Amino acid sequence: MYYEYWGLKKAPFDNVPDPSMYVESHTAVENAVAETLFAIEEGNECIAVIVGDVGSGKTLSLRLILDSLEHEKYRIAFITNPDMTFVQLLQEIIGQITSKECDAASKVELMEIFNKLLFKTVDEGRKVLIFIDEANALAPPVLESLRLLTNMQDDSSNLFTMVLAGQMELAKRLEHPRRANLYQRIGTYNRITKIESVEKLKDYVKTRLELAGAKQMVFTDGAIEQLWEYSEHGTPRLVNKICKLCLKAGETNEFPRIEDEVVKLIGERFAKRISPWKAKAEPSKSRAKAAASVQPLPERERPARRKAEEEGAEEAEVESNVSHIHGGPAEQRNRPEPKEESWETDIGSVHIKISIPLEVLQQAGTSSTEKKMKMAGSLAAQTLQNYPQLAYSSSHDPVALWGDITQSILSVLEQHSIAAGA
Repeated sequence: MYYEYWGLKKAPFDNVPDPSMYVESHTAVENAVAETLFAIEEGNECIAVIVGDVGSGKTLSLRLILDSLEHEKYRIAFITNPDMTFVQLLQEIIGQITSKECDAASKVELMEIFNKLLFKTVDEGRKVLIFIDEANALAPPVLESLRLLTNMQDDSSNLFTMVLAGQMELAKRLEHPRRANLYQRIGTYNRITKIESVEKLKDYVKTRLELAGAKQMVFTDGAIEQLWEYSEHGTPRLVNKICKLCLKAGETNEFPRIEDEVVKLIGERFAKRISPWKAKAEPSKSRAKAAASVQPLPERERPARRKAEEEGAEEAEVESNVSHIHGGPAEQRNRPEPKEESWETDIGSVHIKISIPLEVLQQAGTSSTEKKMKMAGSLAAQTLQNYPQLAYSSSHDPVALWGDITQSILSVLEQHSIAAGA
């Protein structure tokens, strides 16, 4: 398995609501869990609500709440697919609470059964809890019928607590003026936002790796920065998805750790699939830019850098490479063309040229292995950017291509280091 390559005991970034992999670095989840537990255990609330965008951690929050409860005190129903009629929903709730199939078919009969079940549960010294995940799938008439259930309370306490968790569509429905009666009965109302910062994202990744058995952090700081960008600034589900794919790519290509360029290549590959939907909400200029970033460009529309290279004007590209490695400003473009070491090769049907500027070769002579790896990785990324038909081709793995080019460049840098030492 890919995670064994990294010395892990289990997969650290599966997108499943596993409470054992919970990391206390997502403040919004911590608040939602704490307040909902209060609503259930102490607050005597009838309804608790948790809303959030796709992939933010709503289902995980519900699992954490369930794990925190003393189950002998409750009779629990957990609905994961509420896209049904009120009669079907109430049948499912009653069936889960009683552990028996409920075949009553009328709304009146079902509400009578449910009412009796509530008082029987109270007589047992317990309380009914109803969890409804993906509650945004509840039709408006079903929401109204659920409000009627909240009338089934005695004079001193609520006989049950209902926890609704759903996407932001649920918030819009609950806050609609027509549902003021339902909204006013909500005891706690939490919105789960994204992971708050790059620092908390790093802690999230590091802790999940440690929970899976890691002895060291395998993502570099640069990789975390890229992860922040490609996860739409901390969306947990996207973080997990990209991290998992990076670890798999690292195993396939035998990388010693995950660098920023690996995350970028994985993120771009993934962004290619979601960008058409995002583009609908973007201004026209942004839409054009997003489309260009994820689609192979026709010959006449390739980037100016590629066109200049084809015409023989390579100075600008060489300067860009050197500036990228050293982190300083590029020299004037009218300087004489610097010497470089270059070679050509074929990848599939694409003929590419790989170049190493003289300055980089000279610097490699006195650089550490880690620094040379960074140089090689940056030049490999620049090379891939020159050939978008490779980077965004469905028939090529960009991470594998980047790894192959990196190793090819690194071998040349190592040779120059040896020569410099001699």
